[in-house]
Amino acid sequence: MRSAPVESSPTSPELSLTGKVVLVTGASTGIGRATAVACAHAGADVAISYATNHAEAEETAAQVRALGRRTHVLAADLTDSVAVTGLASSARAALGRVDVWINNAGVDILTGAAAQLTRIEKLDRLLSVDLRGTVLASWAAVELMRAQDAGGVILNMAWDHVAGGGMTGEFAQIYCAAKGGVYSFSRVLARTVAPHIRVNVLAPGWVETAYGAALDPAVKQGITNAIPLRRWARPEEVAAAAVFLACDAAGYITGQMLMVNGGDVI
Repeated sequence: MRSAPVESSPTSPELSLTGKVVLVTGASTGIGRATAVACAHAGADVAISYATNHAEAEETAAQVRALGRRTHVLAADLTDSVAVTGLASSARAALGRVDVWINNAGVDILTGAAAQLTRIEKLDRLLSVDLRGTVLASWAAVELMRAQDAGGVILNMAWDHVAGGGMTGEFAQIYCAAKGGVYSFSRVLARTVAPHIRVNVLAPGWVETAYGAALDPAVKQGITNAIPLRRWARPEEVAAAAVFLACDAAGYITGQMLMVNGGDVI
């Protein structure tokens, strides 16, 4: 049986953020920096939020400016509801509006002094920043975008193993507690704020960031061997997925989680 011809749209949505303003939290290093720069490459002006590392945030801003885009650097403690509200208003005052809000910020519990914290201290940090901070920032984004005729897009950062990975141990337990909360919250938020605002989730797997660089080579190779694509992701690959979900080409996608993990969780 022959299928009916598909009518083409007079204008196809593009993988472009030209004319849009994007805010990225936790944009001083790693995935956050790669995402801010990728959004600038796609044509967006970018507001950069950081917690403590001002010098690295300014380096991210320099890379955005080098691409000919406007940028604004903002310090914000995402555990402080007043600071989060201020982040939204400051970004709007500096760049006019926020079309895309990417909640990338997360606390490090794996490297440096944080690795020596007790499991309860690690849990408290993750719940405070990764979960509660994401909720507060998402609510701030919703209030801002509801005042905009064009609405907006919110992207939240989870973890691929919240979908049912095979890891065990304390790290997986507490990380899933926080990031699983982000995933569930985002799904409900997406239905609540539609159709004016789209909400989606990015769920990276193993990514070449500071943790991977400091990991014992034998342990890292063991992880790599278990990934179907046999390598860790680059931050730029997670950033590319963020650009896709933020742009008009993904205009019919909301309430979904995109796993960027080389097939580690399928």
